Amino acid sequence: MTLQGVRALVTGANQGFGEAVARRYVQEGARVFLCARNAARLDESGRALQALAASPDMVQWMPADVSRPADVEAMVAAAVSAFGGLDVLVCNAGVYGPKGPIETVDWQEWSDAITINLGGAVLCCRAALPHMRAQGHGAIVLLSGGGATKPMPFLSAYAASKAALVRFGETLAEEVADAGITVNAVAPGALNTRLLDEVLDAGAERVGEAFYAQALKQKASGGTPLDRGAELCAFLASPAARGVSGRLISAVWDPWAELPQLAEQLRGSDIYTLRRIVPEDRGKQWGTPS
Repeated sequence: MTLQGVRALVTGANQGFGEAVARRYVQEGARVFLCARNAARLDESGRALQALAASPDMVQWMPADVSRPADVEAMVAAAVSAFGGLDVLVCNAGVYGPKGPIETVDWQEWSDAITINLGGAVLCCRAALPHMRAQGHGAIVLLSGGGATKPMPFLSAYAASKAALVRFGETLAEEVADAGITVNAVAPGALNTRLLDEVLDAGAERVGEAFYAQALKQKASGGTPLDRGAELCAFLASPAARGVSGRLISAVWDPWAELPQLAEQLRGSDIYTLRRIVPEDRGKQWGTPS
């Protein structure tokens, strides 16, 4: 088991992809602390994962809202107390936010989505980093997705927050490079989770004809298996990935299992990062600004 003895905290772990990541970690031998807002569903998920663990005390949990600083501080403190430290943080908790044109969506809902998706992850990192710095190692995994790398009309809060989250991860990776801590973002693929159901429930009139048609097709096809992204999250939590940091990695399209052998080349490049494309990158010569 590649995560034997690893102590991990996974947010948004009571359903969907977060639960799949937590399950994979347990199967790989990690001790896992779960958090989510829905306490009843969290209890159900926690007990199911305890049944998979070598010992029930290897899985602990508590309800928490990552957008609330006090909740985050209490959650991280509880995880450190339960396991004697923290090696891995997976920031998975997130929402789509309001759906529709920016001039008509509810402003508070839009702002709340930014606070949860971006602010919640930053708060978790702020709380976890002192413990990781003190022990001289750690791994942080941020959940990105399609919103970080392409426009998502009518889902502007989600797209803006995920793009910001990836750039935060790149920045944080450089801040903690000398502390033995890696920071990476993961694009797990097109998942059939509650977020997809939200899009289908909203309808084409709120999310746009193209995105709605894409969602219908994804629902019918089954989407990307949750285990694929969970496997990547386990890899990034393992000792094998310690040379990989500051990257946005696709579980579906990138040869991530080979990255440790390419770590030196990655270190000096902008591969798997967010960057501005200039005309020369596309074979265009548009002149020099005066």
